[in-house]
Amino acid sequence: MRVDDDAADRGTDATTAPGFPGSPTSAAAARRCARRLGAVWAATRLAMLALLAQPLGVFHVGTINGEVHQIYHRWYEQLVRGGFPLDDAMWQYPPGAALVILGPGALPWLTYFQAFLLLTLARRRAARRLALAARGRRPGRSTAGAWMWVCALPLLLHLPLVRYDVQVTALAALALLCMHRRPRVGGVLAGLGATVKLWPVLVLLGAPRGRTTRHAWLSAAAGAAALLAVLASVFSHTFAFLRQQGSRGVQIESVAGTVLSLARPAGWPGKVEYRYGAMEFTGPYVSSFAHASLLATAAAFCWLLLWRVRARRWTPATPFDAALAAVLLFTVTSRVISPQYLVWLLGLAAVCLTSRATTQRPVAALLLPAAAVSTLAYPVLYNDVVTGTPLGCALMVVRNGLLVAALLSCRRLWASARCA
Repeated sequence: MRVDDDAADRGTDATTAPGFPGSPTSAAAARRCARRLGAVWAATRLAMLALLAQPLGVFHVGTINGEVHQIYHRWYEQLVRGGFPLDDAMWQYPPGAALVILGPGALPWLTYFQAFLLLTLARRRAARRLALAARGRRPGRSTAGAWMWVCALPLLLHLPLVRYDVQVTALAALALLCMHRRPRVGGVLAGLGATVKLWPVLVLLGAPRGRTTRHAWLSAAAGAAALLAVLASVFSHTFAFLRQQGSRGVQIESVAGTVLSLARPAGWPGKVEYRYGAMEFTGPYVSSFAHASLLATAAAFCWLLLWRVRARRWTPATPFDAALAAVLLFTVTSRVISPQYLVWLLGLAAVCLTSRATTQRPVAALLLPAAAVSTLAYPVLYNDVVTGTPLGCALMVVRNGLLVAALLSCRRLWASARCA
């Protein structure tokens, strides 16, 4: 059984009454909420910028901006010469990432780093879109999503400003919010997001069956194919990133990495090395854990397909909830869990909270402490995590334990869909 959202929009003369969307009282309250959101956004983002400018004490949490200064800028210089990074073990991203890396070049009066920060902060539109979603004509909307995005992202300190995951998350969030009324637009946005980082394609999983799914999925494929064709015609070595993916090992911050970290005090002789842009384990049984992670990811994909086939009930929140559950599954089973992955999860949780029909409120609550503990693990106490001290192991057990607990998302999604 499907829920016809448009039916809820028809025959609602009472929506002009005070307190209903569209009424003067509601409009004034929305404006006040928007002003408060803007003020909190400005205060928190200024604090995040301040961390970039001044390292804090002995933790040196202001030193994480080297990725933009060195790696992104190096890629930028290669891309402006007409080619993707070739034989660069750190280039592991789909070709659409070139657009983000080249973006700061549109502001030549600024340094590359300054322009990158400015463009990242300009993604405030995503938070604005979350707020507007709650002000729409349909009942059942909530401003909780906008508040979560504005207030939760600073839990990661200034890390979101010096990674391009905010841009990718904005594309995924906008794709979801467009899915109901403009599935073609939502599909194109999801397709473009998938060309930048693959995971935004997962937001299509919960598209309502029938015409919405067809329009969204076909538009996503067409948009992604068109962009890839343009990039392939302009740049050389467009698909060079593929050769770097298969060689990835087990990152120390992954769930599998946490198991190996706990094995070190028990005598496991593995070591930590810097490989493929991350700290990874090397030694006996690491390849087995890597293969197990890949099998777990495949099993997660099969579960998602099973949910899709057996789901019998769609609510306005189902596409949002399914996207969060899917990305959580792929995060927890991945060989790599970089701290910026929390940006994705917080963004999708924020989208879920724009709907009062969401089943994911407990999951969003679990992601908040997970983000805070992730910040302690990186960058604040990262040396403890790398060396496997009791404190470092405890941090990873807690953070990854919270992410595993957040897989409650799947059970709630299954129940809400009344799967046969």
